[in-house]
Amino acid sequence: MSEQKLDPTVLAFKTFINNHPKLITEIRKNGRSWQEYYEKWLLLGEDDSFWDTYKESDEDSESKSESGGKKAELFSQIVKLTNQIDFDRVQNQVSQLNETLSTVQELINQYKKSKNPTPKERPNHLFHLFRD
Repeated sequence: MSEQKLDPTVLAFKTFINNHPKLITEIRKNGRSWQEYYEKWLLLGEDDSFWDTYKESDEDSESKSESGGKKAELFSQIVKLTNQIDFDRVQNQVSQLNETLSTVQELINQYKKSKNPTPKERPNHLFHLFRD
């Protein structure tokens, strides 16, 4: 259903909910219905003290901006570290590791062959009994 077909009070409630993120969290956490809070909103109005606990305080918005700043700082540190990586050296080490794994794989295959001989290497004298 598009928002144009919704009742204006429902649209106003959606705006109210979006301005009160703690309320969204509370509704999802306690499992109550949106209808219950919609009805309270209709009866009490937006400015009732009931909604004060769900408003985002200035401290919350500051902590969000601080965490955003920390994320930006972390990202810049990651970029700085990746700029310091010598990719040619990494490629060399990966190639060496690949060669080592290939050698180990060949050794394992040789060990399997020596442990389990192929059917050609098994004695054929048992099959001579059934020939005419």
